[in-house]
Amino acid sequence: MIIYCHALLDEPLRQKLSSTLSPQHEINFRTEDTSKTDLKIYYIGADYILGNPPIDWFSIKSENLKFWQLDSAGFDQYSSVNLNENVKVANMGDWFARPCAESIIGGILALYRGIDKLTLLKQKSEWVGAALRAEIRIIYAQNVIVLGAGTIGLAVNSILKGLGCTIHLMARTSPQADLHSREDLLNELPHADLVINTLPGTANRFADAEFFSKMKLGSVYASVGRGCTTDENALINALNSKNLDGAVLDVTEIEPLPEDSPLWKMDNVILTQHTGGGHKNEHMGKVDLFLNNIFALENGGIVIDQVDLRKGY
Repeated sequence: MIIYCHALLDEPLRQKLSSTLSPQHEINFRTEDTSKTDLKIYYIGADYILGNPPIDWFSIKSENLKFWQLDSAGFDQYSSVNLNENVKVANMGDWFARPCAESIIGGILALYRGIDKLTLLKQKSEWVGAALRAEIRIIYAQNVIVLGAGTIGLAVNSILKGLGCTIHLMARTSPQADLHSREDLLNELPHADLVINTLPGTANRFADAEFFSKMKLGSVYASVGRGCTTDENALINALNSKNLDGAVLDVTEIEPLPEDSPLWKMDNVILTQHTGGGHKNEHMGKVDLFLNNIFALENGGIVIDQVDLRKGY
């Protein structure tokens, strides 16, 4: 079997892949010095791929490809890719779910507790503690809507339960959700103190002007799904009108966020710059999952985190 590793791995992780797989596996690694011509040759000949190759490469159909392990949780950029029907695809949903959940909850807590403002005051050596106390809120007993019941949504739900929140999950078909339609959601939005968006890219601009108009006065919006699921102009209007108390955004419609975006200047907006899934062992997790899925494929097991590119989950 021929493996193409498009993900850039350090030498210890390359060694781990090479030493764990049997000699019958040939591995071609992408490095900073590998030519694009050679990379495409590796891609075309691969039985297994690890990583996220350029989308235009998939216009060249690989007849050998049997398994593709994405190295990300999101994959909406590949929704138009037409693979042979026997090719299995998996993402990193479970591995990145907990970091994404912790990051967005951390951002919300920072906004609620004034940590963002206090950090800026520290840089100026300015003490105004007493004046801030009246602005600070608590997350305990908040009424929260979580959009999406995938791995990130469920991880967010788990943390919120520990913080004493009342939670409504919104998903069309998940048995764990109690809101299953947009109508259900719009009826509940006026009662929610906090809305957390974990939706996949297929829900394009789901959070639109109508959505924000239904949100409770003084509520907070947070997004750690995909940037395209939020209509940013509608969100900015809601923030400017003071309908919303603030927003926490790990993802934005355009990344990097353009310098002229009003979101940069809003003191009630926290931007975490798509770092949600990051942690120091993230690349190790990619390799471990790839190895586990190869063993599953070759021994009749079940592929972990298998996804459907067209459906977006």
